[in-house]
Amino acid sequence: MTMATNMTPSGQEPLLDVRNLETWYGPIAAMQGVNLSVRKGQMVAVLGANGAGKTTLLNTLAGVVDPFKGEVLWQGERIHGLDADAVCRRGLVLVPEGRQIYPFLSVRDNLAMGAFTRKDEAGVREDLARVLGWFPRLREREQQHAGLLSGGEQQMLAIGRAYLARPQLLMLDEPSLGLSPLLTKEIFAIVSRIRSETGTAILVVEQNAAIALAHADDGYIMELGRIVAADSCAALSQKADVREAYLGGHAVQTASGTAQRWKRRRTWR
Repeated sequence: MTMATNMTPSGQEPLLDVRNLETWYGPIAAMQGVNLSVRKGQMVAVLGANGAGKTTLLNTLAGVVDPFKGEVLWQGERIHGLDADAVCRRGLVLVPEGRQIYPFLSVRDNLAMGAFTRKDEAGVREDLARVLGWFPRLREREQQHAGLLSGGEQQMLAIGRAYLARPQLLMLDEPSLGLSPLLTKEIFAIVSRIRSETGTAILVVEQNAAIALAHADDGYIMELGRIVAADSCAALSQKADVREAYLGGHAVQTASGTAQRWKRRRTWR
C-alpha cells in the first residue's frame, strides 16, 4: 500500500498541510487519519467513489465543517476550526459541489459576490476582466439571471466567482458533475489555464479519474473516509489497481467468465 505522506521537495514547504484529519457527523466517522499536502502552484487531485469522504474533506478544509481531530496548516498556521469566511480571507476558496450560484441574481452580480471580502476596487475590476476573458460565454450573458444558464455555464460562473475572491488555493468539488465529456474537457482546460497564468494552486475532488489524473501533478485516492493510495498522477495512472478501479481496466474473471470485482478485496500498491 502506498500511503499519503506530507513529504515535499527539499526546502519547499507545503502551502497546505493536512495532518491526521478526522471529521465525524454525530456517531459516524466520515473521514479518518487523512494526510495530504499541496505546494504552491501545484494541482492535486483527490479521487474516489460516492461516499468516500471527498466532499467532507473539502468542507473541513474550507471551514464549513469542524474537524474532530487533526490539523490543517496553511502556510504553517493552524486554521482548523476557523469560520468559513476567515478561511476564505486567508486564500482558501471553495467551488462547492452543485455550483450553488444565486439563480435570481445576474451573472455579473454573482461574480461580484465572490469579491465581497476585497477592498481593492482596481484589482477587482482587473480580475473581473480576466474571468470574462477565460469565460467568454459569461461576458455574453452578464445581465442574464444566473438560473437561466446551462449547467456548464453555471460551473464556469461558480469558478469565476471563486476566483474573484483572489484564492491562493482554489478547491473544486466535482467540477464535472452533470456535464458532458466535451464541457468537462473545457472546464479542466480553463482550470489548468488559471493555474498556469496566475500560479494559483488547485485541489480538485473528482470522480472522472481519467481527466483529473491527466491534468494534476499528484493524486490521492480515498475509500471509506481514508487515503488508501497517493503518488504522482503519472504513476497512479499506470498502477493496475487504479486502472481497474477508476480507468476502466479489466476485472477479475471467474471460471464461468463472470466479473467478480465486487467480491475481491482490493489491495492498493
